[in-house]
Amino acid sequence: MADEVVLLGTWASMFGMRVRIALAEKGVEYEYKEENLRNKSPLLLQMNPIHKKIPVLIHNGKPICESAIMVQYIDEVWNDKAPILPSDPYERAQARFWVDYIDKKVRRSWFNV
Repeated sequence: MADEVVLLGTWASMFGMRVRIALAEKGVEYEYKEENLRNKSPLLLQMNPIHKKIPVLIHNGKPICESAIMVQYIDEVWNDKAPILPSDPYERAQARFWVDYIDKKVRRSWFNV
């Protein structure tokens, strides 16, 4: 059975871009569905009922939310290809630090412009 992978997002989302890059790096084929955030689709509301936001990665009918978590998931599921995160625990912790930094600092400055 082939994997069914769907990504719900918007073209302008830096978080969605993070996931699209990870999928491309792993060579994962997926269906992209553009969301209208003013009129959210029933699929988005069903797959992310808590936050009701994008991006959402749907793998074989199961939703994964939050882009940093999605990238880690992609790295673990499609582990037969080049790893996204380093194998060394310290280096992996450093990579996660920078992801967190970007999420908290860069995003804040981006939206306060």
